[in-house]
Amino acid sequence: MSLARVFSGIQPSGDVQLGNYLGAIKGWVDRQNEKDNFFCIVDLHALTVYQDPETLNKQIKSLAAILFASGLNPSKCSVFIQSHVKEHAELCWLLNCITPIGWLERMTQYKDKSSGQESVSTGLLDYPVLMTSDILLYDAKEVPVGDDQKQHVELARNICQRFNNIYGDTFTLPEPVIPNIGARVMGFDNPLVKMSKSLSNIRGHAIRMIDSKDEISRTIKRAVTDSGNDIKFSDNQENAGVNNLLGIYKVITGKSEKDIESDFANSKGYGDLKGRVAEVIIEELEPIQEKYKDLMRNPDHLDKLLADGAKRARNLAEKKMLVVKNKIGLVKSLG
Repeated sequence: MSLARVFSGIQPSGDVQLGNYLGAIKGWVDRQNEKDNFFCIVDLHALTVYQDPETLNKQIKSLAAILFASGLNPSKCSVFIQSHVKEHAELCWLLNCITPIGWLERMTQYKDKSSGQESVSTGLLDYPVLMTSDILLYDAKEVPVGDDQKQHVELARNICQRFNNIYGDTFTLPEPVIPNIGARVMGFDNPLVKMSKSLSNIRGHAIRMIDSKDEISRTIKRAVTDSGNDIKFSDNQENAGVNNLLGIYKVITGKSEKDIESDFANSKGYGDLKGRVAEVIIEELEPIQEKYKDLMRNPDHLDKLLADGAKRARNLAEKKMLVVKNKIGLVKSLG
């Protein structure tokens, strides 16, 4: 029996931070033996807004190094860059031709990002169709996403069903999968706002994956908590800062909420909590940072890992596109 195929994508815009790692990457690593996983650096998606070419190039390579350093094993999963497999863009055009524009205009993220703008790029509107092509190209059954991307996977399902209804059964219907643990890490400066790569340059908002021990400790010390001193999990919005710190501690240590509260039962206050959280974060990131440095010092090896991943992805993508083109009625190229 073949393993269920999973597709996950991550943009190379901004610095990779702890929220990306605990909310997505760590889970990818932990579950890479369970499914047939394709992990894609979605560089084409990053272009919906202007990116400085030199900075983007560095961020793509840095993200790739972080993914491998975090534990993604090329012998167990496929890690590749989206633009290295041309079929992503090719399938996007074909799906554009059957996707009603009204579906795209209803997307919450499009409405939020285009609100108040004099002009927006076609790419911003079309972003969900490219995401759909990413998923359908590999017949992915499962798509791990955060809450903010769930609507895009629902759209992918609609486009999939529309294509299958018009041309016959062609694509696997994908399912959005929301991780149960570590799916939403909040900002240390504002625990009511999700930690974001786009905000990682704001002092005290996030911990970047390559931050030093001193930088990590300083950020945690400045983390917003509340006026109390109880170190317990809570759904109360007033305790969001403490809950965020405890949630991070829980994901890294793997301990239950009951055991964690017991650990801090005799604590002297939030200073102790922050110190312990900083310690486990540093301990978790230290080996990743060492491997990251090794990979960045050896770009040829990093390029080889990415080329191997793209080759495996391309093998599936090319075969799928032949099926799609045949269904549509395009003439097969003999060149």
